[in-house]
Amino acid sequence: MQRDYFVHESAVIDENCKIGQGSKIWHFCHVMSNSTIGPNCILGQNVLVSKGVILGENVKVQNNVSIYTGVICEDDVFLGPSMVFTNVINPRSAIIRKNDYQKTIVRKGASIGANATIICGNEIGKYAFVGAGSVVTKSVNDYALVVGNPSKQVGWVSEYGHKLNFDKSGVAICRESGQKYRIAKEMVWREE
Repeated sequence: MQRDYFVHESAVIDENCKIGQGSKIWHFCHVMSNSTIGPNCILGQNVLVSKGVILGENVKVQNNVSIYTGVICEDDVFLGPSMVFTNVINPRSAIIRKNDYQKTIVRKGASIGANATIICGNEIGKYAFVGAGSVVTKSVNDYALVVGNPSKQVGWVSEYGHKLNFDKSGVAICRESGQKYRIAKEMVWREE
């Protein structure tokens, strides 16, 4: 049977994985059993996708990322080089905590920068932007820009990743797309 996705010869794909059409899995990757990789995803060099992980459509995973059990990435998510997910709050080598894995959800269009760490049990909102090197210890709002250790929200971004500057009426326009955004009660949304 011919595959409709690419797997480099050095990659390992375990049994019972679902891999979508047009996806590319590069050098030294390991995709573990019962994981799902949607269509048109790219897994860079040395990526681990653990058991049961779900990646939506068009997810881009840069080099040296481990996506552990409990992580779900929706469509159009970007995971920067060497960023880190956790899946247990208090890991110990001598204590087995496989029943304590916590779910982490990265919503549609979110980007996580290089070397960032996402502590398990949190949700990264849609189109949120986590700056490089940030340590996320709590959930992140849709369209939020967070940076630092621990991460703090420093602004809002458009779906194109540009910082939004809201006027007195609570409206901002993305400088690249011209899309209109509104803010109220610490929530941002795009107006159609």
